[in-house]
Amino acid sequence: MKNTAQGLAAVRESIRAAERKYGRKTGSVRLLAVSKSQPAAAVLEATAAGQRDFGESYVQEAIVKIAAVDDPGLCWHFIGPVQSNKTRVIAARFHWVHSVDRIKVAQRLNDVRAPDLPPLNVCIQVNISAEATKSGVEPGRLPQLAGAVSALPRLRLRGLMALPAPTGEFDLQRRSFRALRELQDDLRRAGL
Repeated sequence: MKNTAQGLAAVRESIRAAERKYGRKTGSVRLLAVSKSQPAAAVLEATAAGQRDFGESYVQEAIVKIAAVDDPGLCWHFIGPVQSNKTRVIAARFHWVHSVDRIKVAQRLNDVRAPDLPPLNVCIQVNISAEATKSGVEPGRLPQLAGAVSALPRLRLRGLMALPAPTGEFDLQRRSFRALRELQDDLRRAGL
């Protein structure tokens, strides 16, 4: 556990340093620990070190892990591609879905989310680099999808997500994320 605690402390310090460097409010960035392919024991170690948010990509693996950890204070994020036949489980077990990329998936998540649960937090995945092999809505179709998602009562549109094309050039990385931020700013101006 000491290695997990030390690793998390180092990552948190890096986050705080970036917050200071870029003028962000201290504590405004949340760390999402990607726990996919990790055993429940690793999640328990991380929770003992103060980690509360965990990301999973594989539904079957995740539901076993969520049950094994059994901590209602944790926040579970689904970060993988959403298959329509998995929406019922995702809507029941997760607090966030980071990869909504079409209205069919959003509608299914909304329809199967239990009315006694709070709205499911969702991010729309944008194919910001126009890669044929990547999921995500095309930027030009984003306003239509965002409008449709915002109208669903059991979903809460919280933001955008993208996986830009890998590059070693920092400026190219920033360009993709700048374009994503501009799309988000446009949605905010439109009241979404």
